[in-house]
Amino acid sequence: MSPKEKSIQGKKSRASGARFELKVRKELEEKGWITDKWTKNIDLKKKELIPAKRKFNPFNRIMSIGTGFPDFIAFKPIVGKKEDDYQVYKVIGVEAKSNGFLDKEEKEKCRFLLENNIFKHVLIARKGKTPGEIIYKDFITKKEISVF
Repeated sequence: MSPKEKSIQGKKSRASGARFELKVRKELEEKGWITDKWTKNIDLKKKELIPAKRKFNPFNRIMSIGTGFPDFIAFKPIVGKKEDDYQVYKVIGVEAKSNGFLDKEEKEKCRFLLENNIFKHVLIARKGKTPGEIIYKDFITKKEISVF
């Protein structure tokens, strides 16, 4: 594969991943979850949360703004009314992966988020067998779950 072909393939892959992230976010919002781009990342050497950095190309154009891990934070009220003094929310982290597989570094980051009680659940969203289907898998149990 020539360098030009690799460049074209990379652009297609990034665009496909971005489209899948939007589908995941749209589905979560349709099911009543409030979602936002997670703007933190994990420094595995220092073992701490840090602000996510923007990605730039060599000509100083911003390629992407939200490069945090996981992709989204999603929360949903489960107890209480808006009129009450407080509400209880279910909070999850969602990482969108078309193929459903995390690399070694991403797995370490998931473990950090769970061990430090930043999220109770980290879900991996992947494409299903039928077009448009999204399957959510819990990082700890490795079982498919319904978030709705």
